[in-house]
Amino acid sequence: MTPFPARRRVSAAASRRFHALAHRLARAFAALVLAGLAAGFASVGPQASAVQPVEDDRMAEFDRWTWPTPPPVAIASPFRAPPTPYAAGHRGVDLRAAAGASVLAPADGVVSFSGMVAGRPVVSIDHGDGVISSMEPVVSAVPAGTAVSEGRPVGTVGTGGHCEGCVHLGVRVDGAYVSPMLFLGGVPFAVLLPLT
Repeated sequence: MTPFPARRRVSAAASRRFHALAHRLARAFAALVLAGLAAGFASVGPQASAVQPVEDDRMAEFDRWTWPTPPPVAIASPFRAPPTPYAAGHRGVDLRAAAGASVLAPADGVVSFSGMVAGRPVVSIDHGDGVISSMEPVVSAVPAGTAVSEGRPVGTVGTGGHCEGCVHLGVRVDGAYVSPMLFLGGVPFAVLLPLT
């Protein structure tokens, strides 16, 4: 005697009925899952619609900076936020510019740094309220501590850096990098809308 009973032969019709039932059950289960997800999203709808966008007065004040490179402005590489503070990303925009071209202060401020960083000439300007712009490679004779006006030359395009024939413009707000386009008027503020 075998421990298992003899296998019954299943007819083709019974097999089709079984598979049809299995498909109906799978569709019904999928419909229940989707209905549950929809109910879950619907329950957060009123809360989501109550969220208001945060307005940062510092960005409103600086929303129309002057481009630091001569026209026509051409962006070689856009800002790409890293997923975490120390992950890879592109913490600024690269603007096409010929070596030796003038680099302008994007807004009023005080030069907070003018010198070499990792073999590249860098100029940083403190615009107040925790907003700092940095440009490289920029050869500058303007020493740290010098007040600069928007649109005035702060140096010339140097060589080196990660993008030949361009100037990298980075902006930090309270030490965190943000897209310079927020200050140059190129990125609209996000508006949160209700899900319904």
